[in-house]
Amino acid sequence: MKEKVISGIRPTGHLHLGNYFGAIRSFLEMQNNYDCMFFIADWHSFTTHPKPEAIRQSAYTILTEYLACGIDPEKAPIYIQSDVKEVLELYLYLNMNAYLGELERTTTFKEKARKQPDNVNAGLLTYPTLMASDILIHRAHKVPVGKDQEQNMEMARKFARRFNHMYGEEVFPIPQSFSLADTAIKIPGLDGSGKMGKSEGNCIYLMDEEKVIRKKVMKAVTDAGPTEPNSARPEVIENLFTFLDIVSSKETYDYFDEKWNDCSIRYGDLKKQLAEDIVAYTNPIRERIAMYASDRALLDRIAAEGAEKARASAAETLRIVRETIGFDR
Repeated sequence: MKEKVISGIRPTGHLHLGNYFGAIRSFLEMQNNYDCMFFIADWHSFTTHPKPEAIRQSAYTILTEYLACGIDPEKAPIYIQSDVKEVLELYLYLNMNAYLGELERTTTFKEKARKQPDNVNAGLLTYPTLMASDILIHRAHKVPVGKDQEQNMEMARKFARRFNHMYGEEVFPIPQSFSLADTAIKIPGLDGSGKMGKSEGNCIYLMDEEKVIRKKVMKAVTDAGPTEPNSARPEVIENLFTFLDIVSSKETYDYFDEKWNDCSIRYGDLKKQLAEDIVAYTNPIRERIAMYASDRALLDRIAAEGAEKARASAAETLRIVRETIGFDR
């Protein structure tokens, strides 16, 4: 029997190359080797945006782009979090056994409270219990997470152990982090920073048109160029070579590597070639995004089928939880 894997993403915009080479390519491997479910965490958006605009459409944007990237709903159901109401019942039970002090000490709560001092809501405080509910409702064994979510994963493990201990039953497996760092590629930002991210504004999105990609790449940060043969590359230049290594041919990478080492490199030439290679790499994904986006009936069916499978899994867990607690009538 395959181990269960669960992973979610908040619908906060389009997916970018960092998402693709980070989590999504790992998901494509997981769906063939594990019992996977992927969900779009629209309820989580309310912790920072209590009145989100077109939140359902944002969820469908992520659904469209997941499918375009190659996630197969026949292998790994994709569902929208708010379509699985059972999550909220388990969220209630977990909140009853979560302590104020431990919730207030979580790094994510303290950071978000600092960033939005006028909106320190209860949902923000109990974010770890909702995340734990998303995981435990399917009794998942593994959860792909980045470093920033590891503390919340430890909270999920704590809540699972606490519930099991309190009721004397091994209801929940203790979920383990599936480190994306082992398989994911860290994609740099075009502004010279070490990581591509929405909040940094340095992204190439999977749905970006060709001219947009070319414009972004040509604006990428560079330096004055090498002055000594075979010198080490500074971060802003190494970032461009990281892109070359991922999307370009070995011959292209070796050509510009040689140009760097003999101090004859022309950054304009490098960026033009890089832009064309990124365009060629992302074109098939962008075409599939357009195809799925034009078929709302298909998206509705995939979301409905994913929700049905997720609800069946969640309902079985809740049946066991209610019997364990004593709410079995």
